[in-house]
Amino acid sequence: MFNSETSIRVRYSETDRMGYVYYGNYAAFYEVGRVEALRALQMSYREMEDSGIMLPVLNYNIKYYKPAFYDDLLFIHTSIPEMPGTRIKFLYKMFNTDGVLINEGETTLVFVNTKTGKPCQAPSNFLDKLKPYFNP
Repeated sequence: MFNSETSIRVRYSETDRMGYVYYGNYAAFYEVGRVEALRALQMSYREMEDSGIMLPVLNYNIKYYKPAFYDDLLFIHTSIPEMPGTRIKFLYKMFNTDGVLINEGETTLVFVNTKTGKPCQAPSNFLDKLKPYFNP
């Protein structure tokens, strides 16, 4: 399993009238975790898109436990639990500075060929970077 961690500070514009982070913003926070996880593997969305692969989200699930508030520093733990094929799954756990789990979720993205618009296999150079995390 591949694991990565990044942090994000909650901006005022990301909160609602109650002072909580608006629930829809967590999808964007998870995207930060995903992008940084790929960067930790020396890959990027831009490189994939430039090579003719896009990664639209197929599925997004989240379970909320505690709210986050303006100016909180949040830690996003992102994992890739299995080798991708035509799909890649990301798992997330988000913690506040007290180490309290505030939510967890998952997304599934699909590797799509930009020319055909059809699903395709994950790029071999990407799989090569992931293999050390899955082979004993």
